Amino acid sequence: MAEPRARTNHAIDEETPLLGMSGKLSGNARPWHRLRKHANAPISKDWADAVLLFCYIITGLLDSSAVFIWGSFVSMQTGNTIYLGLGIAAPKDGVRWIKAIVSISFFCLGSFFFSRFHRLFPPRRRWVFVVSYTLQLILIALSAAFVTFASKSSDELHWTILVPLALVAFQSSGQAVTSRVLQYTGLTSVVLTSVYCDLFSDSSLLALSNVERNRRTAAPILLFLGAVWGGLWAHSSVGLEGALWTAVVLKFMVVIAWMFWKTDTEEEE
Repeated sequence: MAEPRARTNHAIDEETPLLGMSGKLSGNARPWHRLRKHANAPISKDWADAVLLFCYIITGLLDSSAVFIWGSFVSMQTGNTIYLGLGIAAPKDGVRWIKAIVSISFFCLGSFFFSRFHRLFPPRRRWVFVVSYTLQLILIALSAAFVTFASKSSDELHWTILVPLALVAFQSSGQAVTSRVLQYTGLTSVVLTSVYCDLFSDSSLLALSNVERNRRTAAPILLFLGAVWGGLWAHSSVGLEGALWTAVVLKFMVVIAWMFWKTDTEEEE
């Protein structure tokens, strides 16, 4: 009679560690499950325009310092198109038009890349936004590193100028693509002419409550503040590298914002 009882106890001994281990593994898996769920959740559009408006500061910062030091815009391709036209008319008067071609080309390549990236995956997933802006941050950081640590050259078409210019122009398009994904098409962060037009042609311009008017008013103000900031850096001893490293910090703040942005619970369900 003792033998069956021994077998029973032995069977329990065999099962108990496995059950305990399963519970332990399940407990360890919960944080990873929560993190994966958080990363795959769609971000809410509510107040997301605030992040896009913040990006106008980055645009102003980069464009003002770049056009002062490099002689080319890295975001506002309207200005570069004018430089290109002037250069084609008188190509021997300078090389600014060549830099404009580089900036325009890489901005277009960036638009192609970031738009396909957002179409390849569910566009408003949190991790998609985080990856997109992290890549933009890395490209600005690489540009800042080139400007800071590479040997300086008097050649205006040296690779230490053209490569950082191309990288910053490429990442600038990512902000514009984001405005399309979030369906805030008026907040591209790279152009203001249409914003001015829409602002002052608004029939409710003087209304007490007008969200669109408020956005259109904030955009040029924030870009202007960024431009002043970039100009101060460009005229200082720190120069362009100061503006680029500042942009890295600001872009990092945007990445953090998307990491913890409110989830769109309706779309999640």
